[in-house]
Amino acid sequence: MISVKEKIAYGLGDTASNIIFQTVMMFLLIYYTDVVGLAPEAVGTMFLIVRIFDAVTDPIMGNIADRTRSKWGQFRPFLLWLALPFGLISVLAFTTPDLADDQKLIYAFVTYTLLMLVYTAINIPYCALGGALTANPKERVSVQSYRFVLAMLGGVFVASCTMPLVEWFGSGDKAKGYQLTMAAMSVVGVLFFLVCFAGTKERVRVPSEHKHNFIDGLKLLWQNDQARLLCLAGLFLLTGQVLKITLAVYYVKYILVREDLITPFMTIGMVGSMLGCAFSQTLAKYVCKIKAYISLQLLAVAVCALAIFIAPDQTLLACAAFFIWKFLLDMATPLLWAMMADTIDYGEWKIGIRLSGMVYSTVIFFIKLGIALGGALAGWALAYYGYQADTTQTAETQQGILYSFTLFPALGSLIAALIMTRYTLTSSKIEQIHLAFNAKSS
Repeated sequence: MISVKEKIAYGLGDTASNIIFQTVMMFLLIYYTDVVGLAPEAVGTMFLIVRIFDAVTDPIMGNIADRTRSKWGQFRPFLLWLALPFGLISVLAFTTPDLADDQKLIYAFVTYTLLMLVYTAINIPYCALGGALTANPKERVSVQSYRFVLAMLGGVFVASCTMPLVEWFGSGDKAKGYQLTMAAMSVVGVLFFLVCFAGTKERVRVPSEHKHNFIDGLKLLWQNDQARLLCLAGLFLLTGQVLKITLAVYYVKYILVREDLITPFMTIGMVGSMLGCAFSQTLAKYVCKIKAYISLQLLAVAVCALAIFIAPDQTLLACAAFFIWKFLLDMATPLLWAMMADTIDYGEWKIGIRLSGMVYSTVIFFIKLGIALGGALAGWALAYYGYQADTTQTAETQQGILYSFTLFPALGSLIAALIMTRYTLTSSKIEQIHLAFNAKSS
């Protein structure tokens, strides 16, 4: 059994990650379009290029993590080595230099690329660390539940504090406000990564003979059919989820026409996420995690799609729908990450090699590819429907934002649910695999 203290320490690592990740998801597009002054189609294309490049580096980082051996363990040392660079580059990404428009785009491209690279370098080992804390399937769900509750707590902090801090630090200068806000958040993030490093212990060790090069690792990973399913589910799920989250600010500002509700709306969504993650462990005790995951995705589809019928003056209903959507979607999130750890055991049982870093990094590759597509689609949709920054939008633009916020994200969850109907690693199957491991070692 892992202590609550260690589970909290591990979860604080994702609080740190989400301080940056959620800020990027919720505010980076509107920061680039409305503060820096970049064209939405240019930002959308930049998101796609950078995130695809970033996603390509994930399996490479996974292989590096798999081959790492140190006195601190296999995955923990990256938290120590990269916490400070992660914080510094986060501030640079939200710094607006006094440059010409084309130079601003180049600066945004370079700093955003660096941010995604350092995020990969620290986040891949962090994710793999979760599978190294314990081999117990139920404890894995518990670890991931603590992790995502604390991750969403970081999201609540970002959603509720970002805009007020921007106003407070900037005193009317939004560029300065964003920069100083990110500086303050980065200090918190660095400290939490260090707490995560100091408060966790790797228990599931990779045998020394399990070393492999990158190409061999990819070939071995391809044989893991269950990991391939998680890759596809993550791709479609995150495409829709990021599209909706990225456009949430635009939805409140231009569909509900309540710019004053941006902070409460985003905060309500993150509270829904946090509560959903908290209930995930309880749900997994009574319901098969595969059936639970599929059911939650289908319910999220219904809530997301039906939100198209909410009238602009029904702000309470709009907030409730966003809360429920986030609650359902993120109740499923710890289940997905627990299943990633199960596919690592399955892969070791099937092919005889444990590929912790490669499995996590490859699934995250497809998750980030979904993030790239979702962010790009948001920017492209705004451009396609004729969005103009900080002005009253046309009826066509409003309709386009509404469709992109409701119907398109619902499609992503629907496809993810259909893919997961083919996933077969039930709790009983994982227990059989562990019995086989024990029999082999005895």
